[in-house]
Amino acid sequence: MNQQGNIPQTSFGSRVRKSPFFESTRRWGCNTYTVYNHTYMPVSYGDSDSEYRQLLEHVTLWDVACERQVQVKGPDASRFTQLLTPRDLTDMAVGQAKYVPVVNEQGGMINDPLLLRVSEDCYWFSLADSDVLLWAKGVAVGTDYRVEITEPDVSPLQIQGPAATDVVQALFGDSILDLKYFWFEQMDLDGIPLVLSRTGWSNERGYELFLQDGSRGDELWEKIMAAGKPFNISPACPSQTKRMEAGLLSYGNDLDQSLNPLEVGMDKFVDLDKPIDFIGKQALQKIAETGITRKLMGAVIEGDALPVNEHRWPVYVDDRRVGELTSCVYSPSMESNIAYIIMPFSLAAVGQSVSIDTADGLRKAKLCQLPFVVNRAR
Repeated sequence: MNQQGNIPQTSFGSRVRKSPFFESTRRWGCNTYTVYNHTYMPVSYGDSDSEYRQLLEHVTLWDVACERQVQVKGPDASRFTQLLTPRDLTDMAVGQAKYVPVVNEQGGMINDPLLLRVSEDCYWFSLADSDVLLWAKGVAVGTDYRVEITEPDVSPLQIQGPAATDVVQALFGDSILDLKYFWFEQMDLDGIPLVLSRTGWSNERGYELFLQDGSRGDELWEKIMAAGKPFNISPACPSQTKRMEAGLLSYGNDLDQSLNPLEVGMDKFVDLDKPIDFIGKQALQKIAETGITRKLMGAVIEGDALPVNEHRWPVYVDDRRVGELTSCVYSPSMESNIAYIIMPFSLAAVGQSVSIDTADGLRKAKLCQLPFVVNRAR
C-alpha cells in the first residue's frame, strides 16, 4: 500500500534496453528515466529549470538513442517508404531529412518521425515512441516489395542550444558550417562512424549525431563534452517547455491513432493531390472533403504555475465538457502556463474562452494558434 509522500522509482533491469550512452548519463548525474521505444530515456538531471536556461543560453547534450531507427533498404526502398507516409517523397535527395507523418489505413497517426534518405536504396525512420518496426514489417508481409526492414545499430545524440554550432565546429571543423537545415552528412570522428544532421527537437540551433557503432557510445559522449567545455556545455534532456513553446508534438501525449494529421496541424505534410500511393490515402481524402471535426489548439492558462499533467485534463465551455488538455507546462519565457488542447472544430477559435479542470482546480484559459514562439532553429 502506498503511503502519502512516497516517491515512485524506476528499477533497471535487462528487459528494457539501455542506450550506448546510458552509463555516461548516469555518470554525469541523470537521476530520472522513463521508457521510450523499449529503451531507457533520460528525463532529468535534477533541475529542469536549469536545463531550460542552459538550452536557451548555452548548449546541451541529450541522449536520445531511444529514438530508434527503422531502416528500409533494397531495390524498392523508395516505393515502400512512400507507402508509409502521406508526404510526397518524390524529390527527396540523398542527404536530406524530412518530417513525415506515418498513418494507418484510417488516416490515424502511427508515428511522426524524422525520415533520412541515407542512400539511393536506404531510408531511416527516426522514431517517436511507437512500434513502427512491427507495422512496417506487417505491411511488407505477403507483398512483392524487394526491401529489407531492420533496426540498425544507430543511436542518436542531440547537441542543442545557441552554441551548438561552436561545439560541432570544434569537433568536425569548418566544413559543417555549410550544412543546411534538415540536411545531413556521413561523418567520421576519430574512427567513430556517424551521421551528422542539422535537426533537433528544441526550436534552438541544433544538430543530431547518429552513432553507427553502439560499442563507442561512451567514447563519443566524452569527446563531445570535452569539445563543448569552452562553450559551457552540460548534459540535459529533451525539454518539455521548449518543445511546447515551439509547437512541437509528443507522440502518445498530443497525437495517437485516434487523431489524423489534419486534426493536429500537419496539413502541409499531407499531399492528397499528388500522384503518389500511400496507406490511408482514401480515408484522408474523405476527411479532407467532409472536414475535420476536431482540432489541436494552443492555450494560455491563467494563474500560478501548474504541474506537468499526468493525465489528460477535461476542458469545458459554459459548463459543458467539450475537449481535453493533452500537455501542459509553465513557460518561464512567457511567464504563463501553456497547453495543447483537443477541441471540437466548431469551438477551436483563437480567443475562445475555456475552463480546464487541472490538478490544482478549475482554471480559465484562452485558445491560441501554435506555435507560441517563432522557430529559432534555422
